[in-house]
Amino acid sequence: MTEVVRLTLVSHAMTDAMAAGRFPADEPLNDLGLRQVETAVRPNAAAAARQFTGPERRARQTAQLLGLQPITEPLLADLDCGRWRGSALDAVDPAELRQWLTEPASAPHGGESVVDILERVEGWLESLTDNALRTVAVTHPAVIRAAILVALKAAPQSFWRIDVKPVSPVALHFRGNRWSLRL
Repeated sequence: MTEVVRLTLVSHAMTDAMAAGRFPADEPLNDLGLRQVETAVRPNAAAAARQFTGPERRARQTAQLLGLQPITEPLLADLDCGRWRGSALDAVDPAELRQWLTEPASAPHGGESVVDILERVEGWLESLTDNALRTVAVTHPAVIRAAILVALKAAPQSFWRIDVKPVSPVALHFRGNRWSLRL
C-alpha cells in the first residue's frame, strides 16, 4: 500500500490590510478576523503530527487561536511585496502593478515574483514527501495559491485566478510521487 502525505493548508484570518486593499505588512488580525477564527472549523490538531505556521503575526495568531502549537516555518512566509509593503493598491505605479500581475517572473516592487514563491513553496512541499505524516499549516493566501499550482502543475499565469477565503482549509495529498488537490 502506498503511503500518503496528508496536508491541510489553512489561510490566516482577516486583517485591516486585507479589508482596506493594502499590501500586507506584519499586522495582527482585526476584529472580523478574530470572529472568523471563533466560528471556523478547527483542524484536527491531535491527528496532525506536524504543525507549521508562517512567520508573520497574522498567521501565528490564527494558528494559536485554532488551538495549534505549530513550528514557525520561514518557507511559509507571505509573498514578499518589497517596497509596496503596507501600501494601498492605488498608491503604487499602475504600470508596475499591471506588470507584476501579468508577468509571473517580474517583481517591480523589489520583492518576490510569482515564479519565486512557486519555487519556494514547491521546495517546501517536496520536504514533506519523505515522511507520510498528517500535516497542518497556517499560512497566507499566496502560499496556498502557489501550493495549488504546484500540485496541479498549472501555469504561473493562473496564480491570481485563485481566491482563498480567510480561515479556509485546502487539502493536498501526496501519493505515488504526485500531489493531488482534495476537495
